[in-house]
Amino acid sequence: MFEKYMIVEDNLINVVKNGKTTGFEIGARLPYYRGVSLSMVEEIVITLDGEVLPPEKVDITVHNNSYTLEQRENETDDRWEMGEVATLTVHQDGGLAPGEHEIGLKINIRIGYLPFPAIRTTTKKIIV
Repeated sequence: MFEKYMIVEDNLINVVKNGKTTGFEIGARLPYYRGVSLSMVEEIVITLDGEVLPPEKVDITVHNNSYTLEQRENETDDRWEMGEVATLTVHQDGGLAPGEHEIGLKINIRIGYLPFPAIRTTTKKIIV
């Protein structure tokens, strides 16, 4: 239902530090009608052109607080609210090459009242 809103393509940029492109960022929305603490986000998987990116190279930032995906697992005080755009930073030398790419996003949320995982996936074609 909310999958089409998960990837915010207008928020896609290459990250440049000291003149060197160190990765890229995409905006992401939670595919759920309520906010959750970050520890309830069981899994975030980003794919680029069909290849799964290593989770240790991905950070998430919500309201100016950044976490590695491993740190996010234990973060009970910070929340990702419905409709809020989080920034997913992928540390990848060179960032995204110019041209068309397919970005995929899978988010698995732990929801207390559901007896099954709430896994949502989407892909979008973007041009850099």
